[in-house]
Amino acid sequence: MIKIYTDGSCLSNPGNGGWAAIINNNGNIIKISGGEKNSTNNKMELTAPIKALQKIEKNAQVEIYTDSKYVKLGITEWIHKWLKNDWQTSKKEMVKNKELWIQLHNLNKSFEINWIWVKAHSGNTLNEEVDLLAKKAAQSN
Repeated sequence: MIKIYTDGSCLSNPGNGGWAAIINNNGNIIKISGGEKNSTNNKMELTAPIKALQKIEKNAQVEIYTDSKYVKLGITEWIHKWLKNDWQTSKKEMVKNKELWIQLHNLNKSFEINWIWVKAHSGNTLNEEVDLLAKKAAQSN
């Protein structure tokens, strides 16, 4: 079982953003991060699991830990309605970050993923560490 902790951060929203992931593949720990200028928190939150899943072999069993309800609910619940409604929300507006959602959806289908929401800043060591990595990535832009 591969365990991945992800987080995204923006210094201001929008503003310089950073994302990070900690991948634990049977004790082999990989830490990845990156950033971009003129981004948003939600874009960075979505980018983190995308980049992490691109680093591991397809068809693996994965647990992804995120403190973003936007990501967890989006990929496990909302996306089914968006696909049926041609990427429109219940308010008939276009889904924001569609290109990232498509990437994440396609990756999600390539793995057996259990998406787990964790409360931010509640003492979960790996969630705290990935948060710091995302913030550092945002600051280095």
